[in-house]
Amino acid sequence: MNLGDFREDYQRGMLDRAALAANPIAQFESWFREATGDKAQSRWRKIGIALFKLWSALCNHRPPDINAMTLATVDHDGKPSTRTVLLKTVDERGFIFFTNYDSRKGRELTENPNAALTFFWSDLERQVCVAGTVEKLPLAESEAYFKSRPRGSRIGAWASNQSEPVPDRAFLESKWRALEKKFPNDVPLPPNWGGFILKPERIEFWQGRPSRLHDRFSYTRQADGAWKVERLAP
Repeated sequence: MNLGDFREDYQRGMLDRAALAANPIAQFESWFREATGDKAQSRWRKIGIALFKLWSALCNHRPPDINAMTLATVDHDGKPSTRTVLLKTVDERGFIFFTNYDSRKGRELTENPNAALTFFWSDLERQVCVAGTVEKLPLAESEAYFKSRPRGSRIGAWASNQSEPVPDRAFLESKWRALEKKFPNDVPLPPNWGGFILKPERIEFWQGRPSRLHDRFSYTRQADGAWKVERLAP
């Protein structure tokens, strides 16, 4: 299958050094608000995004999860793996997501805490790439988030030995029903489930531009905690 003719000339925005926030977390939060449509934008950009979303709805396309991100990890043999997970919080510490600690990603992050994230917002023609190290979220924060999840999802966390082989779907559903009876009221936090914080050491912001002359800026954390900002060739 030849995909050479699948091309897009990006023309929906630009990124200038003077417009960047001093802190990359603040810059990310600004772009995230724009991706959700919460931040004020130009009239024509709003119209363009609204038309794109209308077209997607008419074509019965499901809106993307704005907080979806590709998480890359590496095992003890140096072999990488990726999957899509959901960002649940971003603050001055970094990017927070939740998982089963015994899953493949959980095991790999425990063996090798170096990881990377990628966000791609196609309607804005933007990408954010994050690299750094992870550590487990404090237990109290994991418990607080777990309690906010729907009851079915909390039971599902108990029912799924994530990444392990299962004979069929009926096995999972039977296990879920058994746990539903076991926990008729409160569903406690599983001992092998919780959050990770990816503490960024490098964050890159990419804005698509015409003729492949994209705007790219990287923030690199310095020894004193400050951020060095550089424009990169596309």
